[in-house]
Amino acid sequence: MAALTVLVADDDPVTLQVLGTGLRHAGYKVVIAMDAMQTVMVAHRTKPDAIVLDVMMPGGTGFDVLKKLKVSSETQLIPVIAISGLPDPGLEEKVKDLGADYFLPKPIHIPDLTQALDKLLA
Repeated sequence: MAALTVLVADDDPVTLQVLGTGLRHAGYKVVIAMDAMQTVMVAHRTKPDAIVLDVMMPGGTGFDVLKKLKVSSETQLIPVIAISGLPDPGLEEKVKDLGADYFLPKPIHIPDLTQALDKLLA
């Protein structure tokens, strides 16, 4: 069986490296994007099985990305895990209202991320 593909979208290179390495070790294929516009383009081009999306990125927010992904017939069914280090207690509800399937606060613990992905992709 081919490895499932996860698009990891974050503007922080360290976060990308940590999440990418952790997901590869868990058996996922990883593609990355570093800003909002690139995230939407990569999602349409690669059709990942899931997206891990930082809420705050340059070129638009994760909110903007969610809106664009969820209105496109090509990407609307891709599960999205929103991630953020913002200390906003209403953030989880906001991203879920926009179509995110799951929310994880930063710093991300790889076992929590892989468990969320396993649930979403089962």
